[in-house]
Formats: sequence, C-alpha cells, structure tokens
Amino acid sequence: MATYKTFYQVGGTNGQWTPDAKLDIAISSRSEVLGASAPATGTTVTWSGPRGSATVTFFDNGATFQGTAQFPNEGPIGYRGERV
Repeated sequence: MATYKTFYQVGGTNGQWTPDAKLDIAISSRSEVLGASAPATGTTVTWSGPRGSATVTFFDNGATFQGTAQFPNEGPIGYRGERV
C-alpha cells in the first residue's frame, strides 16, 4: 500500500491547490501489483463509486501522481498527490 497527501484544484490551470484528505492505494489481483512500494511511473489508475470518480497517472517512480477527480453534483477538478 502507498499513502499520499493529496491536493485539489478548482478554477482551471491557474487555480490554487488546496490540501485534501490522504489517499491510500493498494492494488492486487493474482499477484500483488503494488506491494509495499508505489506504482511505477506511467501507471494510470481509475476508480468510480457513489462518492465520486478519479483518474490519476503516477510519476517519479510513484512519488507523485496527477489527474482529475469528480464528486457528485460537481464538475471535474485537478487532483494530485505526493507520497508520504
């Protein structure tokens, strides 16, 4: 599992980044994809559920990610994270 402090951005590319809740990511299937390490650079993860959806891509050997998130009754916003 990898834990990230996250930030969201409203107002387009010039909007301010605001701290958000931490995000824990663990992916496994037939064999563990992440284990104790972070996703490899270029890995893209998408999730969707009743509380919202997001698509993020990881960079810097999993140290950071960047993408978009969307919550119920809201438009898409910028979403990024830094591994802690």
